[in-house]
Amino acid sequence: MGRQALFASTAIAASLLLSDIAYAQTTAAPEEETAIVVIGTRRTDRTSTTSASPVDVISSEELTSQPAANMMDSVKNVVPSFFVGQNTISDASTFVRSPSLRGLSGDQVLVMVNGKRYNRSSLVQVYGGSDTGLGRGAQGPDISAIPSLAIGSLQVLREGATAQYGSDAIAGVLNFGLKEGAGLEIVARAGEYYAGDGRSYQIAANGGLAGDWGFINVTGEYYKDEQTSRGVTRPSAYNFAVNFPALASQLPNYPLPAQIWGSSPADGYKGVVNAALNVTPDTKIYLFANYAKLHGNQSFNYRPSVTSTAVDSNGVVRTQGANALFNNTFYLTPCPTGNATCPAGGFVTGGSTFRFSSLYPAGFTPRFVGETEQMYGVLGYKGEFGDLNFDLSGTWARNKLSLSMYNSLNASYGPATQTSFDFGDLIQEELNFNLDLSYPLEVGFASPVTISGGAEFRKETYEQTAGDPQSYGAGPYAVAQRLYTLVSPGVYTFAGTSNAQGVGASGYAGTSPQTAGSFSQESYGVYLGLETDITDSLTVGAAGRYEHYNTFGSAWVGKVNALYRISEVFSVRGSIGTGFHAPSPGQSNVSIVTTSFNNGVAFQAGTYPVNTAIAQYYGATTLTPEKSVNYGIGFIFQPATALTFTVDGYQIDLSDRIGLTSPRVVSAADLIAQPSLIAVGLGGQVQYFTNGFDTRTRGVDVVGTWRTTLSEADLTFSLAYNYNKTTVTKFNPAVISAAQRIDAEHLAPNHRAVFSANWSLGNLSFNVRENYYGSWTSAQDYGQTNGVANQTFGAKFTTDLEASYTFGGHYTLSIGAQNLTDEKPDRLKATSTVFLYPITGGTADGQVYARSGGPFGVNGGFYYAKLRIKY
Repeated sequence: MGRQALFASTAIAASLLLSDIAYAQTTAAPEEETAIVVIGTRRTDRTSTTSASPVDVISSEELTSQPAANMMDSVKNVVPSFFVGQNTISDASTFVRSPSLRGLSGDQVLVMVNGKRYNRSSLVQVYGGSDTGLGRGAQGPDISAIPSLAIGSLQVLREGATAQYGSDAIAGVLNFGLKEGAGLEIVARAGEYYAGDGRSYQIAANGGLAGDWGFINVTGEYYKDEQTSRGVTRPSAYNFAVNFPALASQLPNYPLPAQIWGSSPADGYKGVVNAALNVTPDTKIYLFANYAKLHGNQSFNYRPSVTSTAVDSNGVVRTQGANALFNNTFYLTPCPTGNATCPAGGFVTGGSTFRFSSLYPAGFTPRFVGETEQMYGVLGYKGEFGDLNFDLSGTWARNKLSLSMYNSLNASYGPATQTSFDFGDLIQEELNFNLDLSYPLEVGFASPVTISGGAEFRKETYEQTAGDPQSYGAGPYAVAQRLYTLVSPGVYTFAGTSNAQGVGASGYAGTSPQTAGSFSQESYGVYLGLETDITDSLTVGAAGRYEHYNTFGSAWVGKVNALYRISEVFSVRGSIGTGFHAPSPGQSNVSIVTTSFNNGVAFQAGTYPVNTAIAQYYGATTLTPEKSVNYGIGFIFQPATALTFTVDGYQIDLSDRIGLTSPRVVSAADLIAQPSLIAVGLGGQVQYFTNGFDTRTRGVDVVGTWRTTLSEADLTFSLAYNYNKTTVTKFNPAVISAAQRIDAEHLAPNHRAVFSANWSLGNLSFNVRENYYGSWTSAQDYGQTNGVANQTFGAKFTTDLEASYTFGGHYTLSIGAQNLTDEKPDRLKATSTVFLYPITGGTADGQVYARSGGPFGVNGGFYYAKLRIKY
């Protein structure tokens, strides 16, 4: 169906193009919309077709036309090299998803608002598997806190820019320019998926005032997205409902699957203010700020209360074991006082007992809750003193992620366990001061030499606060009970010991006072840049930067680029530069313990700071910066003002990449040598951050746009294509596995294309977008054999349509569908590592599709209606 839709939309576009070519002699094309480029250069006269650096300019209309409340999904839909998974059950990585640009991680992409650095999220991406396959270990910004209606334009710099902007700008830069104009705009949207779930509501408003005094522009947004479910129930839950029909309604999420694979329910509100006050005709004070509070609620894995069996698709009978928590009996009668045969601290086997089946008869599925609070503000003074341009600013930002859980338990507290837990807060706080200067110096070239320079001071602080004592604590049953049986009046005999119970909440462990703390890093940097047109045909630029960090020392980086206009319609451009990404205080100090599953068997997995005894016991050392070398070459073809075509190839060599080690399994000897390993326990797993591998990323971006008219109707066509391939060139096998290397190369499709067409005449407009996603893998989740993924998920086409009608001059009603033909990724296949069960149609934990959602998610088609009011 997707391919048929592609052919249909391409045929329509082709017929319109051919008709227009015949009509072009008598119909003029509309004027090109020229946008000044503000990233990748310090000049004020560069556009996307005259810039020596490849820059995409994405309008506010393109972003707000996406039927998504999350900015990550809006950007993913229009920028082919931007990838972010759906993340169905991914611990805190479901609340703060880790994106990728050009196959690199989220903290190797610099995000800016109005040209100022946007802060990191407080979440370090420690969750394993393909859900965070391209960003595992990253601590990047969370752009979902930005309301799309606040954005005037998004500029995407598609090359390294560390020499200009500092750490992180290895893969490129996203700069969100805020709206400044006067007026009022209100947008309301409602929709749901074809499956009848996932209802989504959004209302946003933007208003502004402007005059000789300056301007103020304010945006507010509220959204609510309901849960989707694209899996099936577990065989164990199915069996429980059959064998205990009277208790079936007590299964978690009943009548939905006991464990939900789909989008988590989410809601929240976001706000932005952007303002400036003119001090003199040439200077102004400016202020912009962003506040957001976002809430998500995620299904975890189901813990079955009884054991059952099910036959897999190969005809093999497999046991669906009860969760180990339900196999434990707690003996509540202590030994009599002063009895030598039943000593103090022992328990009598014939007394009262407790089992968790009395608390959760049908088993339980923990619900994991995340609440993000984002605060970001910039105050500055900028303008001109003669020919000198200056910009002095300060930025303060704070991102807090509060984590909690309900429908769970801490087994080590037995009958005294809580069922709800607060895990503590993760907090990222940043303070930046910037001074940027530029001066045009006439030296006899075709244009002045723009001399730019500046300085920056940054302080980052990462903090973890302590959770509820039971969220991390070891209760009285963390030590095995010594059991005694009464054999005659007053005489007892030793009956053995019970199992020691795991500590912390089932599913996730809160932060303990011992691991809580605040960790800071300071740096300062200076830069110098030169840009000029040596001749009317040749534009050149160079930049150098020095930064010093109090944690690891100094870094020097540089960059040169050039643009040569061979003719009025054809130009070539190229660049080469070095870059770096500094390890964040979060990467160096994060400490988290979660519950993971392997073939249905639960175990504790801990991530520990490199400076702790546990991490150093396994060989951890201090983190050092990642270093990069970027190469780019391309051309611009513009045979007419309304027709532009660019092709840019690139290579990014990245060394000493920061990643999480492969898990170290805790042995009995390890527990003796490091008693603090009790938090993960025997058979648990430990990982830590390290510089462990090098990669080479090669690719090409193709972007084409054409604006024309047909029978008085305005037509705009655009094509964006990205090919991207990352290769792991050097690695420590203890850090990056074969499955990780496969995912680094193929988790995001190597080929991604977006073709868009817009037709508008009077009050009516029609948009069609055809999306192509190449094949991809998920080897960390579904295994590999001899370096080849056990399943390759096939290429797909999806189609998005929207029709709009404007009435009354100020009101626009739109109806549309995203993924019109209801495409979904390939279903999981039975392999040597994946078992399917005919009684449910899914895996042992209810999966039908890849858990990460793949490049466009598993939810399928979505239809919506939208009303826009604009004055």
